[in-house]
Amino acid sequence: MSEKWTERPEGGGHFAIWLIRTIARKLGRRIARLHLYPITAYFLLKRAPERRASVAYLERALGRKTTWLDGAKHVHTFASTILDRVFLLGGPLDRFNVEVVGVDEVHAKLDEGRGVLLFGSHHGSFEVLRVIAQRRPDYNIRIVLDKQQNPALTQILDALNPTLARNIIDASQDGPTIVTEIQHAASQGALVALLVDRVRPDEPSMPAEFLGATARFPTSPWLIASVLKIPVALGFGLYQGGNRYKLMFELFEDVVEIPRNARAQSLQALIQRFASRLEYYVKLEPYNWFNFYDFWESEDELVSRHALDDAAVQRRTAGHTLGADKSRSHTAG
Repeated sequence: MSEKWTERPEGGGHFAIWLIRTIARKLGRRIARLHLYPITAYFLLKRAPERRASVAYLERALGRKTTWLDGAKHVHTFASTILDRVFLLGGPLDRFNVEVVGVDEVHAKLDEGRGVLLFGSHHGSFEVLRVIAQRRPDYNIRIVLDKQQNPALTQILDALNPTLARNIIDASQDGPTIVTEIQHAASQGALVALLVDRVRPDEPSMPAEFLGATARFPTSPWLIASVLKIPVALGFGLYQGGNRYKLMFELFEDVVEIPRNARAQSLQALIQRFASRLEYYVKLEPYNWFNFYDFWESEDELVSRHALDDAAVQRRTAGHTLGADKSRSHTAG
């Protein structure tokens, strides 16, 4: 099995769909959770790249040597959130005990009508965001999702929540098209949610200190935010065992400014701030980390695979600006 996360079968993919649409829907969450133990054993025994990545990550997050029990807890936590997708994306949410922290600032920004970019990560459950949609049904939530990389999640959405599925902005499109769709959603006052912690091959990125070492983070989300001039908030849906989740928000920036004469420095500062906040939440719930690949690469690999000079940033910024200008022209017309 490939060591590259983009070339591996989607974790919690079509097997998870089978689990969700048969055992979970027919027998309920309590019975379905019993099947998480053999699923955990399968991942530990058969998915070697994920197992190695889990060990490497946990030793950083926990600050100690890990045991097989740590690895099992890590995978079991992941499997639990995969199972809960069926209940979080469709059906009543009263079976869950969800504590919501810091959402008032996000509400205030949404009430201004400018829209909000909600930046999340593969830490915890992004699906638990549906809780705020239920509490404020007047909000329009759009999710930026790469349908090609996440076919299983796309299929789950189609089956369980067709309305939410229709509101997906496909991240596999070209940059200007994505920017145009995000801008259109924001102009309608939408909350646009996207994950900003994974770097795809050949995607522009920058390094940041994260859990004691250098990791790469994508620059595109920050460039989009700077072009659209709408508030950016962070959101983390932390799974805390059983039926308990903690949904935490914080306002990151009212307007992201990236001056042309200090583009690289500004991007670096923004990405480092995000990495520091991500590290804070990771340490709150270390077993919620669901990036099962080598997140920290050697410096040689980082340079060869993710080198980003100022000219590349300018090209990407120009592309996003072009998309935004086209959208403004279309709106004006």
